[in-house]
Amino acid sequence: MLLAVITLSCDRGTLFSGNYQLEDKQWSMYDPARYAFTVGDTLSAYNIALSVRTSTEYPYRNLYLFVVTAFPSGTTVTDTIHAVVADEKGKWMGRGAGDLRELTIPYKSNVFFPEKGEYHIRVVHGMRDTLLKGVYDMGIKVTLKENQGK
Repeated sequence: MLLAVITLSCDRGTLFSGNYQLEDKQWSMYDPARYAFTVGDTLSAYNIALSVRTSTEYPYRNLYLFVVTAFPSGTTVTDTIHAVVADEKGKWMGRGAGDLRELTIPYKSNVFFPEKGEYHIRVVHGMRDTLLKGVYDMGIKVTLKENQGK
């Protein structure tokens, strides 16, 4: 089971920041990370980034993710992301200390939300293991794109 921790930032450039913490460093493919946020500005551009924190016990060099976005109208869009967690020599990507590693995964940049209202995003791992070990949490951050000439 996943526990949701939602953080609403005071930073004016952040529309939404959310984090799903996993119990026992295990992520079931049947228990997606879920996020919901409200968009009121359809004219500004945003950047969306995912973040994953793993232990060095994570058994793979990569991580496949399926990201499903549901628009306020009910329309859905699904994307597949391939993230490299460690290089071919086993060097961990991202940052961290000890057995903890955090990798930021750029998801979409310069994106416009076409509808006002509540958006829902689900992130499911697409690895062969039903229960993926060594994953602490999965996060998402939606920020206002800089330099929009406002």
